[in-house]
Amino acid sequence: MKLTIPYYLHKVGAGFPSPATDYIEDDIDLNSHLITNAPATFIIRVQGKSMTNVGIYDGDLLIVDKSLNPKNFSTVIANINEELVVKTLVKSKGNNYLTSGSKNTLDRINLTDNPEIIIWGVVTYVIHKQQ
Repeated sequence: MKLTIPYYLHKVGAGFPSPATDYIEDDIDLNSHLITNAPATFIIRVQGKSMTNVGIYDGDLLIVDKSLNPKNFSTVIANINEELVVKTLVKSKGNNYLTSGSKNTLDRINLTDNPEIIIWGVVTYVIHKQQ
């Protein structure tokens, strides 16, 4: 599915104001900017507040690529007890852990001790509404 929206040539400043323009350069296809491997990509909505300390909030949309190999501190979607969860993958001296982004060791799920846990994909973008 192709989704296009207007794309403004003028960039928005994050510092001092600059004169605005009404010039639309072209339409932009968000798929081409947010999705690298379409057949391996899906979008899932977050439910819960365990990842707020890493900028992922209840109701956010996550773009997930199943073809990527997760790196240390990648945000991933994992299947734990037949439930999909978003967690941070931490690789440490032969042991891999899933955390909620905190440094609390009680929060860790050891993947070596739980081989039934499957990493479904790597989160590539987080989309949330500004308050």
